Amino acid sequence: MQRRFIFIINPVSGTRNKAGLQQKIDAFAKSNGFSYHVFSSVADGDYTFLKTHIAEKGVTDVVIAGGDGTINRVLASLRGEAVQFGLLPVGSGNGLAFAAGLSGNVDAALETIKLGRSAPTDAFLINGKFACMLCGVGFDAAVAHAFADSPRRGLHTYIEKSVRHFFSAKAYPFTLLFQNSILEIEAFFISIANSNQFGNNVTIAPKASLTDGLLDVVIVTRQNKLALIWQALRQVSGYNPVQEVKTINEKAGVIYLQTAAVTIQNPALAPLHLDGDPAETAEILNVQLLKESFRLIYP
Repeated sequence: MQRRFIFIINPVSGTRNKAGLQQKIDAFAKSNGFSYHVFSSVADGDYTFLKTHIAEKGVTDVVIAGGDGTINRVLASLRGEAVQFGLLPVGSGNGLAFAAGLSGNVDAALETIKLGRSAPTDAFLINGKFACMLCGVGFDAAVAHAFADSPRRGLHTYIEKSVRHFFSAKAYPFTLLFQNSILEIEAFFISIANSNQFGNNVTIAPKASLTDGLLDVVIVTRQNKLALIWQALRQVSGYNPVQEVKTINEKAGVIYLQTAAVTIQNPALAPLHLDGDPAETAEILNVQLLKESFRLIYP
């Protein structure tokens, strides 16, 4: 079957100059004889208007050139379509692309897309809102909100915001409800991870997989700030084992477990992010896995 492409480009994501990206896409499509159309990202994040184009043109591949926020909104709009999705990682963190094993080099990413090897990939919902990579409640969400308000992008800005918020970070009360157990805890943040990282290859859930039918839950509990730094380093370095829900050590600096669903009671209204973008928080956060939600092209 002849492949037909849509390319969606976010011209302002990340820190790279995208002046040559259109030319690379043109050369890629023409050299391989692929039919294609290029669209710019839209401000409201609603890409359902492309469904008609997909049906009329027989589109087989949707390639997203942007960061995790752009990827989130495209997938949320089009994941029900019979297409496979490719990624060109030109955002600030590129968490989903790196979790999938993609290169940060556009030419290498295009070669991966050319091969077209795709697999069903999980996602999840939080209060009905789509996420494909990672959501967080608490400290990391506060950083995401500050990062979104900054006129500057990139890893340097994210680190700056993280350091600034670290000294004023506080623990929040949470209650987590699993199928057969309840966990009451005070924590600086909770990450719900489908991918293994925040982005920029900073790993938060080392055992996470995009295709295993599970979500990784990482809870950084209340502790002094020095211990917090140590425990966070242990987690990103992969030293903390995954715990069984029924045998959770509530005194651990980091609680790391896997589940297909969890409800988080959030009475203090700790801030929330979805795939790195600020989101409206709530007192009750219902998290549900979407197994094999979309097809993603992998190396």
